[in-house]
Amino acid sequence: MKKVNTKAGTALKRNTFLHEVSNNKILLLMITPAILYFLIFQYIPMFGVILAFKKYDYALGILKSEWIGFKNFEFFFKSGQAYTVTRNTFLYNIVFILLGNAMQLAAAIFLTEIGSKKVRKISQTCIFFPYFISWVVVGAFVYNLFSFDYGMVNAVLKALSIEPVNVYSEPKYWPFILVVLNTWKGLGYGSVVYMATITGIDTSIYEAAEIDGASIMKRIWHITIPSLRATMVTLVLLALGRVFRGNMTMFYSLVGNNGLLYNYTDVIDTFTFRTLLFSNDIGMSSAVGFYQSVLCFVFIMLANAVVKRIDSDSALF
Repeated sequence: MKKVNTKAGTALKRNTFLHEVSNNKILLLMITPAILYFLIFQYIPMFGVILAFKKYDYALGILKSEWIGFKNFEFFFKSGQAYTVTRNTFLYNIVFILLGNAMQLAAAIFLTEIGSKKVRKISQTCIFFPYFISWVVVGAFVYNLFSFDYGMVNAVLKALSIEPVNVYSEPKYWPFILVVLNTWKGLGYGSVVYMATITGIDTSIYEAAEIDGASIMKRIWHITIPSLRATMVTLVLLALGRVFRGNMTMFYSLVGNNGLLYNYTDVIDTFTFRTLLFSNDIGMSSAVGFYQSVLCFVFIMLANAVVKRIDSDSALF
């Protein structure tokens, strides 16, 4: 009797699944390109993870190359750079996330409070424009700004009879330069997300608060910011998933292979790139990349678990 019921339940589930597919075939068809994209470019390449545990030989290929276990990871941890690049990646991203979201929120509130629609559009365009500038272009701009021999900053310092500064040999300046440039470049994109949420807030709430005599700052503090809480938490959680993933294009375009700055500017991504570039060892660079992926996965799981305990509605899953 139980076997009959089990078969009947399985058949019912199959029919229900086919029924759902039939009813939502247009929606499923629309999402098919996204599924294929992630399948081809995200999931299938994950097979390459095994390179982290092999001594890759071009002649033998991936499958036939020698399996060496965790020896590739030994190279990374014995190199003396594991702690430095992990620390730099984590600290830079934490500052990028906190300062970036704070500035984006402030910019979004400022733009929405501007009375003139024309001024608002012009301001929004000016803030959003840097997002489309390549980091390579930004790197050239920074070099022309801080170059010891030809930079504009040193030219001004010399004109004022002040000793010029060689920024490219002084690591202490670079944490500030990198944070400022990253915040400046991402300001427009993030502020648009917050502005979209602000425009969805019921205007009658603001009108009622204004009638009751609430100032702009009070309306922002008691209405706007609380209404943006869910958006802020989601954006921060999504960013935390990349907290151990450095912006390779930014760091390499601005710093390049300047060994004098590595202790302050080297992140996991640039270290992995140089490992592959100079040693031509795919296994070792894959091991560092796999280490980075594990850190990202563990951190986002922990962060989501903490948020879920505090407010389950704000958690990602």
